[in-house]
Parts: sequence; structure tokens; C-alpha cells
Amino acid sequence: MRSSVVRSIVFFAVLVALCWDFQPASSAESDISNPTSGAGLVDFESDIAPILEDNCWYCHGEDEQESGLRLDSRLGMLRGGDSGLATIVPGKPEKSYLIEVVDHIDEEMAMPPDEDKLAAEDIELLARWIREGAVWPGQMQELKVEKSDHWSFQPVIRPTVPTSTKVTESSNSLDSHIATDSGDATESGNVTKSSNAIDAFLLDRLRLDSLVYSEPADPRTLIRRVSIVLTGIPPTPEQTEAFVDEYTRDGNAAYTRLVDHLMSSPHFGERWAQHWLDVIRWAETNGSESNMYRKNAWIYRDYVIRAFNEDKPYDRFLFEQLAGDTVGVGDATGYLVAGPHVPAATVGREPAAQRTARADRMDEILQTVGASAMGMTIGCARCHNHKFDPISISDYYSMSAVFQDIEFGGRFLELSKDHPRRVRGQELHELLKTERIKMRSTGPWEENWTGYKEIHLPFTTAKAVRFTFPVKFLRIDELEIFGTDKWNENLALATAGTTVEHSEEITKESMPITKINDGEYGNYAWMVRVPKGNDQKPWVQFNFTEPHEIFRVRISTNREDYFETDYLENLNKLMFGAFEMEVQDESGVWNQVASTRQIAKLDQQHPERVAILKEVQRLVDLIKEEGPAPGFVARFIEPVTSYVFSRGSPESPRDEVYPAGLKELDGDLGLDSSANGKTRRVEFAKWLTDPANPLTARVAVNRMWHHIFGRGIVSTTADFGAAGAAPTHPELLDWLASELIEPTEFGQPALQIGDSAKNTESQPWSMKHMIRLMVMSEAFRQSSLPNDGGLQKDGNAALLWRFPPKRVEAEVIRDSILQASGLLDEQVGGRSFRIHNVKERYAQWEVTNNYGPETWRRMIYQERMRRVDDQMFTAFDFPDCGQVKPKRPVSTTPLQALNLMNSTFVMQQSEMIAARAISESGGPGQRAVERCFELILGRSPSVPEIEAVSDLVSDGQLSLVCRALINSNEFAFLP
Repeated sequence: MRSSVVRSIVFFAVLVALCWDFQPASSAESDISNPTSGAGLVDFESDIAPILEDNCWYCHGEDEQESGLRLDSRLGMLRGGDSGLATIVPGKPEKSYLIEVVDHIDEEMAMPPDEDKLAAEDIELLARWIREGAVWPGQMQELKVEKSDHWSFQPVIRPTVPTSTKVTESSNSLDSHIATDSGDATESGNVTKSSNAIDAFLLDRLRLDSLVYSEPADPRTLIRRVSIVLTGIPPTPEQTEAFVDEYTRDGNAAYTRLVDHLMSSPHFGERWAQHWLDVIRWAETNGSESNMYRKNAWIYRDYVIRAFNEDKPYDRFLFEQLAGDTVGVGDATGYLVAGPHVPAATVGREPAAQRTARADRMDEILQTVGASAMGMTIGCARCHNHKFDPISISDYYSMSAVFQDIEFGGRFLELSKDHPRRVRGQELHELLKTERIKMRSTGPWEENWTGYKEIHLPFTTAKAVRFTFPVKFLRIDELEIFGTDKWNENLALATAGTTVEHSEEITKESMPITKINDGEYGNYAWMVRVPKGNDQKPWVQFNFTEPHEIFRVRISTNREDYFETDYLENLNKLMFGAFEMEVQDESGVWNQVASTRQIAKLDQQHPERVAILKEVQRLVDLIKEEGPAPGFVARFIEPVTSYVFSRGSPESPRDEVYPAGLKELDGDLGLDSSANGKTRRVEFAKWLTDPANPLTARVAVNRMWHHIFGRGIVSTTADFGAAGAAPTHPELLDWLASELIEPTEFGQPALQIGDSAKNTESQPWSMKHMIRLMVMSEAFRQSSLPNDGGLQKDGNAALLWRFPPKRVEAEVIRDSILQASGLLDEQVGGRSFRIHNVKERYAQWEVTNNYGPETWRRMIYQERMRRVDDQMFTAFDFPDCGQVKPKRPVSTTPLQALNLMNSTFVMQQSEMIAARAISESGGPGQRAVERCFELILGRSPSVPEIEAVSDLVSDGQLSLVCRALINSNEFAFLP
């Protein structure tokens, strides 16, 4: 068993060399690295070939190549196998993986498996052979890196739009290519080239299977379909009737105006943001054992909504999410920390565990970027070369190097000068400054900033500062002292040269004083517990390198919690109590400048202080809520040098790698390990969004297609590799990718108004332009009804001979119910509404209210929690956001029907829909029934339907009728 397992793992050799220096395991092997040992040159045929034949070629030869490795050719040894480690590096035995495994340096990878170690003289021969250049007669060719011939790695070239497709000049349908009941095409009417390239490509492909489009959808179906696809909300009965009336007069003009109206709605951004958040697994908890809430993570969600509403170019959209902090869009970097993670406090203090957890967090970032922007399963190259795609383990760690300055956590955002939060924050800070001037003349005071206490004192020159805490227990993660020269420069930092003295004998050994001024917030803090009977008071003294004028101090217990989490019991509890602060002036004299007792006494002596301080605190609270605020959108750290981790283990670092993209796609960024974090991410973003990158645009338009037609041209929307699906319409995919990058006049939707046509202009990388093109196509506007011919040849409608019907998402169901009752709060953006409790740190979240008035907003604004069932819509395949799921599964379970019939939310809303129908129809009779159908299904009931519910209505059970309609397929499916 061990033999097969080890053989399947070992010899993952590839194109990179080892970074560890070879260390012989015993004195018998010491000659391996000695260039003067041995006599004469090693002969391959007589010295090396027998060793390889007897021990290696059976598993790594012509007939079998375990772990993708061949050792029966020199090129095979240079190329290596799946692991990403070079089997031989000519001239460098210490860099050659072959020597490491035969010398049993790592017992788990010892070769040959389950057999005795090679004789020392054989290992010495192999090492000498490699040192002498690994000469193999007849096989001295240079290793050439071959480019992949897989379709997705080839350049995007705009194909010629098929011209043979003929359609009528009718504004409403492709009458000359409409299926009969049998599925065959008819040929009739005047013909011309399609006004939409999408239809030209689709019809050209359908013709190969003798298929054509279905008949056009009726206007009532069309408005419901396009409204849900574009905004996630069905039309109101009044909007439906108005559109049907307008459609009868000029269908194309009516539909064009409808599309324009929907795409200019703020709800468009909410709908399409939902799709993007799915792809990147965004959620507001971390998914770990404690499943901590991510403070103000919703700021990123609102950024995505704005980006879609503003039609932010897709290349800019990606750039900002990778490096938004460099261009004043700091909220966009929430993208990088959208995935789950295990916080440091949960990992513990064991260094190896911390290194593994850090590697896991980096992997989450690469999975997010790979799946959403590149359509690649990058994570599959973490431990070895990708099994299917040209992504080496070196590529993986080079991409990891790009994001080495990113840590999961919160920070204050970098915002442009005109950002609403920054503008509001400046207004409030000016008001706060005025109040502080009033306070300063009265003596020191304290401000509560929730995560820390800020102490203000008269301007004082000090060469040392001492704090004494008359308490038995204290915990301080950071104490900061600010001077007047630079407003936010912390003079207390050890890196500024400040030294610290303290009450060492009562300091907890594992929580040393060095934590108080290391610039790091969180669990690692200075902690003191005074033993019983000991009257000593904890104290700490900061000694500056030179005198400074100071005026402000910040003290916190766990400021990381303040920046990163919320809704926990005892959160932001300050554990240092009262204080006394003294300063040493330039002459060496100590003077007290502030204390808790002094501040309280001043408040008693000067009542006017209390009123001013109340206003100060009010402004502080407003700044925290309305101004720039900390949000869980990534914390920045200093990047470290990156190495290839053998078998994915941080405990086995190999060669150093530089920040880069994929080698297959010319991803050299021209950087080395000295590059700062911002530069790394900026250069990577430029490479990713370069029009020459063949993945970015293809992946983007394919995902848009998936959300509009229910299935991507490439059905595996996050895997464009060899293990993914092939495109059903490769030419169409490339045309769409080209059109996204560089829109053409032909690609613009024409507004048919009478006999005139107007072409609109679109900017490069416009997402709205591409979405508009797709919903304006005849393919989107056709009926979803099946026919025998289509079902026989293309049962899942992948070729789009009909519009594929599909069940709508959980969000659409919930929002549609609220719209029907007239209670949907259409406020756009802002803090998520809560349905969960405030919990203890390691307890689980519990749903406390998922139906009250405060929850009647669109579901995209509901707290998005990992590992938590919302007890209503999770049953409708709402994603858990733990794993990459590029598209939601669609299941059918009894629980779905039960939730739509008996849940508190549905029963409550059904009562309100019924009450609305009765109110708007003047009574509880037949007209009220008709109104319920209009509000829920967007149509009037048939005579049999009215008869079927008449008894319920007579018994005053109109709300039960509403519950039945909500449970219908017609309500839950896109027509």
C-alpha cells in the first residue's frame, strides 16, 4: 500500500530547481558535494544507465510514468514531473531532486520505494554525473518550453460575423427562421443580415443541426423575463399592462425602451452584484470555528453595486479590486479577502501552525482571483504542477508572491477626495476640531472611540512618558503617543527608537511588554496580573530618542477586534481601567499631566466641560458611522520573500520566486522580491487586464452569458482549462470577448423607431453594453416552449433553439413576495439588515428574526453568513460561500415547498398581499382574487382558476390562495 502511495506522490519533478543546499546524510555520502572526489569522467552507458534501469525505469519509463515523470530520457529528467521540482540540474547535484530522493533526505519521498537505499558509490556516481553536466550521449538537446495548444490560451481574434444568416426586416421576430411545431425551419418573407451578431452566430450553428429559433415570446412573458434577469425584481401589474399595450403598437421600440429603463435602474447593480458576490464567495463571517462577523464588510458589497450601476469598465473593475488602495478606491479590495479564513487567534501560537494558516489564507486569495477573473483552478498547483493545465507549482507561488502584502483583516479605507464618506468625514472633523479647541483650555479629557480610548492633554514637551495603572489586572495591545509635528505619527513605536521600561516582575511571561509598542493590534498584548497580597501597581515608561511635544494618547486592549469584527458579547472591552500619566521634561523633572481622577474632578468643577464633551462624543460617534470607517476589506503587511513550497508545505521551502502571472501567458512582471506590495498588485492587475490576455475577456462575457441564458457558452464558468467544458459556440465567445474589449458599430444595438435607427456608443470593457447586446438578441426574446425536434437534437437547449427556462434564485423569490405585498424597502446600499443574535465568541449564530419590518429590504442586504441556515431561503440553494461555486445548483426538495407554504415570513406576507388585494379591489370578491394573481404572477386568472379557489375565498381564506400561488412553478421559474 505504501509503495503505491509513495510512488504516486514521488518524483513530481518539473522545471524549477531546488533552493535548499544539498546536505549529505552521512559521512559515507560526503563525497557527493566534493567536486574533487573520484577519478575520471563518469560514463553514462557504463556507470549511470545500469543504476537507472535497475531502480527507476520500471515506474518512470516508456510504458509507465508515475507522477508524470520519465527518467528514460535526459529531457524527461530536465522537465521533471508533477511536483514542480527538477529531477536533475546539470552542474548542480545539490539542486537536483534525484539526489535528494535517492539519498533519503526526506524519508517519505525515499526512492526507490520499499527497497533498500542505493549504495553510497551509486549515489556518488549520480552526483558526479550531474556535476559534470549530466552528459547523456545522443540526448543533449536543450529543454524547450512548449506552449499549450488548448483553446482558452490562444489569442482572442475577432471572427467574421456569419453573413449567410437571413432574417426578416420585421422588428419583432426572425420570421424566416421560426420553427414549425415539428421543429423544422420555414423560409418566408423578405430577408436581410441580422442586426445583432449574436443571432448571426447562433443561427449559423443551429443550421448545422437543422434547428431554428422558436417563436417570439409574448410581451407578458418578455417583460417578466427581462425584468428579473436585469434587476431581480418582476414588473408590477401596472408596468406589465403598460408594456403589453405599447408592445402591440411597436414591439421593438417598446422592448428597447424597457431594456434601457431597467438598465438605468439602481436595482440593476443590486442584481448583478449578487452574481459577482456568488463567484468570489463573499460573506460577512469568516467561516471558521468561531465564524466571526466581518466588520463593515458590506462596504465592499456596496462598491460592487455602484460599479455595475455606473457601468465601470470591466478592466477598471478588476484593477480596483486588486489595487484600489492605490487609486483612492480602498473599499474595492474587499475582493481579495472575500473567501473564508481561520483567524490567527484560532490558530494559536505554534509557529508551524501559523505558517500553514498563512499559506491557507494565501490560497483563498488565489482561488478567488483564479476562479473569478481567470477562469482557472489555480489552487490545483499548490502542491504540484497542475494535472491538466499549463500552470506549474512555480506559477502558483509566483502568483502568491503578488499578494504577500495582503492579510485577512480590516483597515481604514483609502478614499478619493470626492468619496461621500471622506467628504462627510471632513465636515464632521472640522466640527470636532472646534469643540476640541474649547475643551483644551479646560484641561485633559477622554474620548471613547469604541475600540480604543483617546486621551487629550495640554501641549506638553516630554523626553519620557510614564503610565501607572492602579489595577490588579490589565491588558494592552498597543499604547500610542502622538506629537504635534506629524498628526498621526506614533512616537511610542519601537521602530521609532523608543525604548520601554515596565513592572517586569508582575508581567505575564507569555504576554511581554514588547507587544505594547510593536505596531500590531490584537490578541498578542502586554498583560499583567498582580498577585494577591502584592500592592505593586503596573507601570510602563516610554523613553524617546529626543524630546517631543505631545498632546494625544491612544490605548486599546484588542484593537484588532474593533477593526475586524462585531456583534459579539463583551466586544471592545477595555481592560486597563484607571490611569495616571506623567511626563519627564527636558530638565529631567517628572510632572503629572493627566489621570482618570483628575479628569473626573475637572468635570465636577467645570460643568460647562460636560456639555462640550457630550457634543465631542456625539461627533465622534457620527464620524464612526458616516465618515471613513474601518472595514474588513484587507489589512496590509510588509511582503516577504516567496518560495516554492514542496508538496505545499511551508516547512519545505525551495527556490525563491518573484511576483508574476502565469508563464504560459507571458506573466513576467519585471519584479523581484524587493518590490513593495502595491507595485506587485498594480503590475499584476495590468497584466490581467491587458487586452492581449486571452482569459480575462472570455471569462467575463461567458459569465454574463451564463446569468442571462442560464448556461455559459463554456458551461464550466470558472474552469476554462482542459478539465473544463469546451465552448458550444467558440466563434461567438471570441466575438463577444473582442466586443467587450473594443466595441464596434455593428455590435451596437439599434433602436428601431419607425424607419429610423440610431446606434449608441459604448466605452471599451463596458459590461452594460455586453449585457444589453445579449438581452436585445432574438435568442433572448424567443419563447421557452419546447418542441419535439429541438428536444431530440438538443435536449438542454445549449444551442438556444428556445430560451431555456430556469428556476429563479432565492433572492428573487423573497424580493418578489415583498414587492407583491407592497412592503419592499427599495433603499439602495448601506449596512446589512440583521437576522441573527449577538453571540459569545465561540458560540454559533442563531436566527432571531427573519421576517420583521426591519428585514423587508432586498435580500442582497441580508447578512450573508457562512455555515448558518437562515431557516427560510437557504433551502433554495443559497450559497454557503465556503467553496468556489461558480454557479448555483438547482435542487428540488420538500423543504422548499414547506417553507413557501408555512414559514412565518410567507404566512405574514400572504396576509398582507391578501389585504392589499382587498383594499385595491374594493372588497373580498372575485376582483380581489384577480388582483392577487396580478400581484403575484403578473396576469389575470383563468375561469377554471377562479372556480378552483372560490370556496377558499368564500371562507375568507384569500391569504391561503396567495400562499398557493407563491408555491407555484409559474412564480418560481423564469418564463
